[in-house]
Amino acid sequence: MFVSTKYRSTEEEIMDDLSMEGDMLRNTLDQLVLINKRLGGNKATINGLHTLLKAAPKKDSISIVDLGCGSGDILRAVAEYGRKNNFTFKLTGIDANEYTVNYAQKLSVNYPEISYIQMDVQSIEFSDISFDIVITTLFLHHFTDQEIKRLLIPIVNKVRMGVVINDLHRSTVAYFLFKVMSLFIKNPMVKKDGAISVLRGFKKKELINISKKLNNTVSSINWRWAFRYQWIIKKV
Repeated sequence: MFVSTKYRSTEEEIMDDLSMEGDMLRNTLDQLVLINKRLGGNKATINGLHTLLKAAPKKDSISIVDLGCGSGDILRAVAEYGRKNNFTFKLTGIDANEYTVNYAQKLSVNYPEISYIQMDVQSIEFSDISFDIVITTLFLHHFTDQEIKRLLIPIVNKVRMGVVINDLHRSTVAYFLFKVMSLFIKNPMVKKDGAISVLRGFKKKELINISKKLNNTVSSINWRWAFRYQWIIKKV
């Protein structure tokens, strides 16, 4: 129950197996959607997107890419936001797991503005994709600090408007609260991966240090409930 959170954990999650498929993965994706909704996690992404879009003309189509899109719940929330606020969005979800992408497509049949691609964001193919905005929720913590820098620097260089990152605050309190909450969770994958995720999360100073490597940007890093950091990277 009591662990050190001084440094980021390097332990891998079950979900890091990109070939995983089946009922356990599907149930885990469903549970993550419920947890995000109940704890208000999605709001940090939508609010950050709203900040980037304040000066955007609504007559233009805006391309938004969601990295590590999972079952697509964030993209569906973004699509609803766009419809409500009269934006024309072209939304693309990218995930390296083929089963996850197929599941996301099934859940998004009523959202023609959303498409999905099975792709590794560290691949050469990804470097050919262009976009106005990148969003990523509970995805960045799956990478080491060096991998994050190698991923973010080229993204920031070619993105037109900015990036919204929503990820976990690594803290003893967050770890303790998740362990208590997990007493009521039956899915063993959610229990194991959730605890590891907290330990792979971030301290604010770590995100600040990464932000200093991103040229021609202004970063805003704020704590949000429940134990999240909302990191908005705006191009200047």
